This record gives sequence, structure tokens and C-alpha cells, in this order.
Amino acid sequence: MVVFAGQGDPRRSLSLLWRADAPPPTRGGPGPKPRLSVDAIVAAAVALADEEGMAALSMRAVGDRLGRTAMALYTYVPGKSELLDLMYDAVHAELPTAYPESESGDWRAALTAWAGEVLEFYVRHPWVLQVSQARPVLGPHEYAGLDTLVTLLRATGLPAGVVRRLVGTLFPYLRGSAQAVADARLAAAATGSTDEEWWAARSAALLELVPDFAERFPAVSGLEAEGPVEPYPGAVPEGTVAVPYPEREARETFRVGLGVLLDGIEAARVGRT
Repeated sequence: MVVFAGQGDPRRSLSLLWRADAPPPTRGGPGPKPRLSVDAIVAAAVALADEEGMAALSMRAVGDRLGRTAMALYTYVPGKSELLDLMYDAVHAELPTAYPESESGDWRAALTAWAGEVLEFYVRHPWVLQVSQARPVLGPHEYAGLDTLVTLLRATGLPAGVVRRLVGTLFPYLRGSAQAVADARLAAAATGSTDEEWWAARSAALLELVPDFAERFPAVSGLEAEGPVEPYPGAVPEGTVAVPYPEREARETFRVGLGVLLDGIEAARVGRT
């Protein structure tokens, strides 16, 4: 499910994102209910989306989490469209905006660290991947993330036009990599079968039904025959925590692809000198 941001009232949405207008007064009163605020509503919505996915998001569900009705939320956030913008921008505040590697002049190490942070960010909040980048939210934290990447890329010495295209290359690459990790984590729960069960059943059936598979697809079969994939030189070191095979493969694919992209950036730098 793809969701497009920026569907609410433009001025009201941007005012909330940038906190340009004074927030509505909080209401006290009898009883133990906490006072509402834009931040509290956004935090509850993010927690809901993290735990149950984008499909579970509604003003009513968020209100239930806060012990309030949906109507009580509308004083602070006009609707679900504006809430989505606020959620998307709010979680981007988790991303670092500076990297020590960059300060020491090691642009490759800085970009590697940045990519790892962004990948884990998307994995923590997989619902963010459903928000299309065709129309940005235009919030302060989203801009801070973009500014950070541009700063790291400008350290390569490449011209502005190339940097713009690299931004447009790296973000989709990271989103795709994170989606692969997220899907690997969700597959078993969503289908009711483990990865081992799924592959065992289908591999046996495929061998039986397509005995000439290797002859029909020699390039694919040749890759498998050459053995396991070796880590790419200069890739991010493998972590110490064991992860299931599909997620491990997705993460290794991310590391290899990132290494090739960074090699390409280096080649472009050398070609300009």
C-alpha cells in the first residue's frame, strides 16, 4: 500500500510541521486523563504504526491509545492526512545529523555510517517505506536528513548536479534494501510457514516438475554452483548477532550494493581529477 503525503490543508499542515502557530491551550479538569498535545498525539500514532502497521492507523485508534475520542484529537490535528505528515517528519528526528568520519575527511566511511543508520531507521519504522517520496512532507526533520546527506556528498568534491542525482540514487536504494529486510521479518508471521518450510516444499516440487532447470537457466544455476557469496571488500563488517537466513541475505545484499555504489562515487571523483 502506497500512501502519499501532503494531502491535508497546505498551510495547516506546514504550520503544524514547523510549529509556526501557537498550539491550542491544554485543558485541565477533573480526572486522571493526561493533557493532550500535538506531540502526544503524534507519539501515540507512531507507536501504533510501529506495532500494528499503517493499516491500523486511524484517528479513532490513536484516540483509544490516549484514552480520548477521535473528536478530541481534531482540536490539535485536523485529520489523518496531517497526522501522517507529522508522524513521518517526527520519526526522522531519530537520524544523526553529523558524523565524526566526515569531520576527519573520510567521506566513504561517513557515507557508510550514514547508510547503516538510515537502513536501521527504516527497519524500526517499516510503515515509513509506504509513504511515497513522490511528494515530500517538507518538514524540518525531513529537511535535516536531506541536508545531512547533501553535506556528506559534497565532501566528495563532486559537482552539485551529480550530488543531486546521487541523493536520488541513495535514498531509493536504501528504501529497497530496508523493504527486503522488513519483508524477511514479516514473511513467516504473514504466511504461517517458516522460511525453511517454504523453501523445502517448493524446492522439492521444482526439482520434480522442472528436471532440466539447470539447462534452461544456466546463468542462475552457474551462480549457485560457484558456492556462497563472499562479503564485498570494504563492506560493513558482519555483526555478532545471529539473524535468520533471509534477513542475513538481505543485509549482505545491502552491504555489497553499497560498496559498489561507493566505488562508483570514487571512480567519478578520480575521473574529475
